[in-house]
Amino acid sequence: MGCSINSLRDKEVINVCDGRRLGYIFDVEINAALGSVTAIVVLFDCRVFGFGKCEELIIPWDKIQCFGEDAVLVSVSPELYEKFACKNKKKK
Repeated sequence: MGCSINSLRDKEVINVCDGRRLGYIFDVEINAALGSVTAIVVLFDCRVFGFGKCEELIIPWDKIQCFGEDAVLVSVSPELYEKFACKNKKKK
């Protein structure tokens, strides 16, 4: 079964480790030599009260648990994205 990058962009990414909604797929990383996808790139919204910026969260392909009709379930350590939230809180 195949799918396009455009159809992936419509899927929300959810972390099964803590149930957090991480955002939507923005892009994919491809190994051109092997012709395979190595990671998905998610725009992680780490703004505080509308201030700050979104960060690119790169999730390795092997961390993807399941592709659903509306969502992609991944299994990543919350520390992967908590550092973004902490960095923005310190700027206040």
